[in-house]
Amino acid sequence: MRNIAVIFAGGTGQRMNTKTRPKQFLELHGKPILIYTLEVFERCRVIDDIVLVMLQEWIPFTEELLDKYRIKKVRKIVPGGTTGQESIFNGIKCAIKIDESCNVFIHDGVRPIIDSDTIEACAQSIKKYGNAITTSPAQETIAIIAENGEVGRILPRKQCLIAKAPQCFHGMDIYECHIKARNEGKLDFIDSASLMQYYGFTLHTVEGPIENMKITTPGDFYIFRAIIDAQENSQIFG
Repeated sequence: MRNIAVIFAGGTGQRMNTKTRPKQFLELHGKPILIYTLEVFERCRVIDDIVLVMLQEWIPFTEELLDKYRIKKVRKIVPGGTTGQESIFNGIKCAIKIDESCNVFIHDGVRPIIDSDTIEACAQSIKKYGNAITTSPAQETIAIIAENGEVGRILPRKQCLIAKAPQCFHGMDIYECHIKARNEGKLDFIDSASLMQYYGFTLHTVEGPIENMKITTPGDFYIFRAIIDAQENSQIFG
């Protein structure tokens, strides 16, 4: 049974306001965000292969990056679909062709501040429970908005988690749920966790780093830069 990371990097970066390239190719210190993400999975001992889901027109450029940065675990680059859900489905299909009994670790290409310890904890959760949803504690108050725009119920913070990635499942479990969703015309699930929960799966959490954010806006990029700079400074100065 192989552990296969399905890395979704098919977005166009509209909220990032990039004009020349998708946000996953924006560079920090000369290295694209996508490569920061891939290097973590490349080094992680529990990950056997990577399937990368990419915008069709950017696949040749991506292949050049993989060669330049010596990313060896990528077995296949597959084109994305018209929606995020379809793109992830394309990646899962490819993963189970590699190994029908595989576990899939679904992750965002623009979520680079992930670590091997979290990925390994996800692998242990899959062995024990059959799935793993990476989360972090809510840092701010979460309120439900009423229909009239007023603040509704304010949720106790200690009961709230932020669902992040990777989100990990037995490959055939999530593949079959995607097939059901496609057959039923349910094509708007916000993420894999919501899809699996809808089809009756009990989901289990793994706590990951709070910094494990998805880089979506220019502000996110500046936070990412500050975190990387702080990590580099700690290595130099202790």
